[in-house]
Amino acid sequence: MKKLILTFVLSVFGVFCFAQIEGKWKTIDDETGKEKAIVEIFKKPDGKYYGKIIQLLITPTNNNCVKCTDDRKNKPLIGLEIIRGLQKDDDEFSGGTVVKPETGKTYKCIIKREGNKLKVRGYIGFSLIGVTQIWEKAD
Repeated sequence: MKKLILTFVLSVFGVFCFAQIEGKWKTIDDETGKEKAIVEIFKKPDGKYYGKIIQLLITPTNNNCVKCTDDRKNKPLIGLEIIRGLQKDDDEFSGGTVVKPETGKTYKCIIKREGNKLKVRGYIGFSLIGVTQIWEKAD
């Protein structure tokens, strides 16, 4: 009986751990495969999830988001909130946006955790038309 209860508790704990996206993640360029930055994803009091760049792993051509068109325009990349307004929906997070600082374009966003990786999908219109990046858990 004790083994059954322990197995149940560990299973529930495992499900909750893998369903969370909070923490630090290494972004990987989908074209070059190189690590670009560390993004910290966190939950705000409004219950939504946000992500900001906390470290750059490559030297950018510009240290500010010069191509951004909203309130992020010309803001430093370090501290830049690139993910906004995600909400947990079963095993994925959706309903928010992600910005690509190199182009300044904002996309709808869906994130799904698979083990120590995040599948971050940015798209316009329908999620079928978009790009998925794989981010890795940062130490």
